[in-house]
Amino acid sequence: MQFLEEFSIKPINTHLYQIAFIHESYSNENGLHECYDRLEFIGDAVLDLVVSEFLYQMDPHLTEGELTRKRANYVCKKALYTYSTELGLEQYIKLGASLKLTSRELDSVVADVFESVIGALYLDLGLGSVKEFIYQSVIPHIENGNIFFYDYKSKLKEFCDQDGFDLIYDLIREEGDPHNKTFTIAALINGKNYGIGRGGSKKEAEQNAAKIVLSKI
Repeated sequence: MQFLEEFSIKPINTHLYQIAFIHESYSNENGLHECYDRLEFIGDAVLDLVVSEFLYQMDPHLTEGELTRKRANYVCKKALYTYSTELGLEQYIKLGASLKLTSRELDSVVADVFESVIGALYLDLGLGSVKEFIYQSVIPHIENGNIFFYDYKSKLKEFCDQDGFDLIYDLIREEGDPHNKTFTIAALINGKNYGIGRGGSKKEAEQNAAKIVLSKI
């Protein structure tokens, strides 16, 4: 795999890197017993650790809340998708021939494999090699201050907590097929609707609702 050569990675267990790109649909169609899900689980935890450590050392004045928000920006789906496509990882993904994905779902798979590759690298060569990989692929984005995700919900919550307002999110509508749903959610402050957001997940709809409220206040 070309990306291994670009990062001077000399794998011991090449099978791990092959599994890192196998989607569950491909595994099911071809009678395999492995897919990238378990590696993604490991990679997610390792990426959080390395990014957390870097942010902690980068600025000793950041509070726990500020560290959490900054980390969320660099490990969100949009960020993972960016890292993955910059490395060209999407070209190695194996999907089931009969699988039909929306563009949102495909982007999610592309994001997932970045974490599964980290999981494979960690299990194969250990934390040191993973840190070198992340310091070349992720950390430059942190140093450049790139923004992938702005946590409007946390910002709105801070505003409401400051003035003693009660903030809740109310699901108004859920529509669409199970694999392609759209959620409509209202942000209620002291029981009054201040903004309605829509998204492909409840979290996304809540963020969009919070964004609308913040634009008004």
